[in-house]
Amino acid sequence: MDDEHECLTAIPGLRVGHAEDGRARTGVTVILPDTPVTMAVDVRGGGPATRETDALAPHTLVERVHALVLSGGSVFGLAAADAVVQALSATGIGLAAGPLPIPVVPAACLFDLANGGDKTWREPPYAALARAALAAVARPDANGAVGAGYGAVAGSRPGGIGTARVASDGLAVGALVAVNSFGEVHAAEPPAGPVPLPKLARAAGLAAQSTCIGVVATAAPLTRAQAQRVAMMAHDGLARAIRPIHTPFDGDTLFALSTGPATGVDPVQLALIGTLAADAVARAVRRAVFG
Repeated sequence: MDDEHECLTAIPGLRVGHAEDGRARTGVTVILPDTPVTMAVDVRGGGPATRETDALAPHTLVERVHALVLSGGSVFGLAAADAVVQALSATGIGLAAGPLPIPVVPAACLFDLANGGDKTWREPPYAALARAALAAVARPDANGAVGAGYGAVAGSRPGGIGTARVASDGLAVGALVAVNSFGEVHAAEPPAGPVPLPKLARAAGLAAQSTCIGVVATAAPLTRAQAQRVAMMAHDGLARAIRPIHTPFDGDTLFALSTGPATGVDPVQLALIGTLAADAVARAVRRAVFG
């Protein structure tokens, strides 16, 4: 485990659980808030695998979210969110809109199907991994080859999960990113000049698909529209650490959540929170690859 002050879970009210399948070289990460949260999303990559992202738009009905799932496995990994929905509903968590509580659980998956793990499964492991990750939620969080980042590859290096927290002027933002990028991760700002294209051979067929997925979080009282702006600004952190980014081969997706009431902040505070989010994402990406 890492310093509890440098992780996503340094934001009060959040827990994270990871589970991995060593044979398949894949995994699942579950972000579980203590109480439902405000959440938004911004999808920048050309090949996303997502669930419930439309429901997070500011104009839609559901105001609060009960959990977030990040997974390997591309479209197969979306089954992880089904398992979390079932488990949370069984414990009474969710919207009171019918005979069963209905949890709202968005999800995003990265592409790790071509990483050398054994994917000749009779049944994909993601539902079981999600239940294990949900059972493992704890504080603080972890970095490295864990959860959704277990089988990740970042350019020419191993990828993984990275977490970070940054703060300024009484505001704090945490980030957790599963780094599985087509582009290279740079320890400092990416240099100008010729664009590095590692693994150019991956550009043929499904093996080309990559993706960075993650979440930024704050206790500041964001509305859904403000959370969406933070998610948009957070993507700048990916661009500061990875080159190239948001390519046709990536499904880059970042969620933003607030554990506070959805009363809103002023525009200056919002600009600061978005800037901190980008800083946290850049730091988390580098920690995923370089430690």
